[in-house]
Amino acid sequence: MARGTEDARDAAASSLKTRDRTTAAPVVRGLVETPATFWNFSPSAAESHAERMQRSLSDESDTELLGKAWSGCEEAFVAVYRRHQGRVFRFALRMSGDEATAEEVVQEVFLTVIRGPLRFDASRASLAAWLLGVARNHVLRILQGGMRLQPESETELPDTSVDALTALLERESKEALRRAVLSLPAAYREALVLCDLEEMEYAEAARVVGCSLGTIRSRLHRARSLLAAKLTSARGCAV
Repeated sequence: MARGTEDARDAAASSLKTRDRTTAAPVVRGLVETPATFWNFSPSAAESHAERMQRSLSDESDTELLGKAWSGCEEAFVAVYRRHQGRVFRFALRMSGDEATAEEVVQEVFLTVIRGPLRFDASRASLAAWLLGVARNHVLRILQGGMRLQPESETELPDTSVDALTALLERESKEALRRAVLSLPAAYREALVLCDLEEMEYAEAARVVGCSLGTIRSRLHRARSLLAAKLTSARGCAV
């Protein structure tokens, strides 16, 4: 591998470790925020160049983008990150219930992407499925390490509803659903998150988990039954 490509990957990996907590997931510094002196462009010219590059990459396939990213194209890596980081973050958040954990998982997943092409086989799974599989492994390690599950934090929104009580009940209903999902065993929870919340095809969800299609169907059926029972019990206790 050329030294320049290795340097580009090292720079990308280093920049990915910097977090921006003003967003829901880590931001890749240094790849998005191009220095004003880069290639002797003025700040406005550099920004226009980056925007044009992202537009030109937006229609390319994941495989094409990965090939360019692994060849040292930072803009291609940013395009992959922007295309998939939201889904990875949502999956990790719904599995762990903790934003800090979800941010950590996103960071680790895309560090794995940077480390090289030997880790992904396009003939076996889509990039989305592979990324969620990597995220799943990180989440399960964290959960097995004894992390206490927390419900997703509820962002306080301005009350624009005419019926404030209705809005309150809606928020409580969502919170009850979050708690019920988080209380499911991990094997059932991931089937529910992938198939129902992320709306993945069963076959792709099976590839993420590394099980048969029949197993993912069985786990999803069991997860739905458990979730219905927990929600019914929660409603009964609230009466």
